[in-house]
Amino acid sequence: MSYFKNVNHVKFEGANSTNPFAFKYYNPEEKINGQTMEELLRFGVSYWHTFTGEGNDPFGAGTAVRPYNHLSGIDLAKARVEASFEFFEKLGVPYFCFHDLDIAPETDSLKETLNNIDEIVAMIKDYMKTSKVKLLWNTANMFTHPRWVHGAATAPNADIFAYAAAKVKKGLEVGKELGSENYVFWGGREGYDTLLNTNMGLELDNLARFFHMAKDYAKEIGFDAQFLIEPKPQEPTKHQYDFDVATGLAFLQKYDLQDTFKFNIEANHATLAGHTFEHELRTARINGMLGSVDANQGDTLLGWDTDEFPTDLHSTTLAMYEIIKNNGLGTGGLNFDAKVRRGSFDTDDLFHAHIAGMDAFAIGAKVAQRLIDDKVLDNFVEERYSSYTSGIGLDIVEGKADFHKLEKYALELTEIKNTSGRQEQLKGILNKYLLETFAK
Repeated sequence: MSYFKNVNHVKFEGANSTNPFAFKYYNPEEKINGQTMEELLRFGVSYWHTFTGEGNDPFGAGTAVRPYNHLSGIDLAKARVEASFEFFEKLGVPYFCFHDLDIAPETDSLKETLNNIDEIVAMIKDYMKTSKVKLLWNTANMFTHPRWVHGAATAPNADIFAYAAAKVKKGLEVGKELGSENYVFWGGREGYDTLLNTNMGLELDNLARFFHMAKDYAKEIGFDAQFLIEPKPQEPTKHQYDFDVATGLAFLQKYDLQDTFKFNIEANHATLAGHTFEHELRTARINGMLGSVDANQGDTLLGWDTDEFPTDLHSTTLAMYEIIKNNGLGTGGLNFDAKVRRGSFDTDDLFHAHIAGMDAFAIGAKVAQRLIDDKVLDNFVEERYSSYTSGIGLDIVEGKADFHKLEKYALELTEIKNTSGRQEQLKGILNKYLLETFAK
């Protein structure tokens, strides 16, 4: 059975193509700084939004029209596996990602739920034998069911902590079984709504204990995937413990987990934290903690996690600038944690959305590489901080200055001159590079 009858194989046809099922800018074989686009961008499809998303919102029922909508339970799960691999192959992506309950139905019995996961994992493994697609990362859903109302590893109920541990134990086993290159710990409801009823110290200690147990078990079973934390400031709890990269990094350093984890950074989560996407990427990069990316964007007019497909070329360019400066994402990738809009309800829209996102990041990669090659920003920043390359500035950097020396130097100053930051000029240069890169 074909689930996507209107699509054959999405191929690169160039900027002049009018084929809605073709890439205009993403050429998987084109090289950027010695890597093919496929190798550099490492695109992944999110199982949840793409195959389980129903297009519902708080004010209306689902609108998504899918060929398997009439099915339920394990039959629905199997149909989604069939559909997903057809989609992966036709789109030509190298990776996919999932939560445990995306692929298999949950029941009231944990044992039965784990058995359902095993059945579908076996099916996925069979499909992977004849497909090039690999598992970028997997994770556990510990936020949907009412049992998680107060959190999972940070819940005030030790029974919930144990239940969460059983789910993550299975997730690590599944990751090893399917050859996952990473394992993500998304915060879910790991946070609080009010401090009036919260023992923050105990909850953070328990979260660290949970991570150490996961680390130990992964080592026990020989699962050597990169562990990732996905920062998110709010939704569903008012304050998430993994608020942003800086908060997450402080947590990891305090609990001696900084050598085990890196960050999976989502664009829309960055903006919810009051940051730009590139800020979070830069913070992770300069600390050696940039692991993977959930590629999406939010709506500046809406204050929640809209998970839109990325089409903002300024954003994708500045993101790729950080990723290329990071020498790529290692075992990570660009996973489209993005969903089609509620009004885009048929299966063709799934292809249009991914094509748009992949083209947007391809453009960003090419423009970013030109900016790096021409040292446009590097030269400006180097000049701006040139006072630290000689004289008193160099003494400060090399640790040869103290307050006595700096006071003596300051007292002898007759004039202090600042130089302009040239923000508008630099933004104009960015626009120039965006336009020139694809000018004929």
